[in-house]
Amino acid sequence: MGKTLFWIAVFFVVLLGSRFLAHQAAKKRFRDEQASKPPQSNPLPGSEAMVQCAHCNIFLPRSEALLTQDETWCSQAHAQLGPHRPR
Repeated sequence: MGKTLFWIAVFFVVLLGSRFLAHQAAKKRFRDEQASKPPQSNPLPGSEAMVQCAHCNIFLPRSEALLTQDETWCSQAHAQLGPHRPR
């Protein structure tokens, strides 16, 4: 019984060691790939800036927002209601 437990323990130590080494190698490979890539100013083509509605505080793409009174709004109704006032 003691020998069986010993070999099971050895198996798990070897298994954990190999997983640790594989993880370290993958991290090194990822770092090397990131270092060789040129930095990109816009990682996703077609992405755009997000703005926040002054009334309900939701975020929406700048192209869908209304800009009036130097504030951004998600809809005409919220623009008419004005900025949100805490109670």
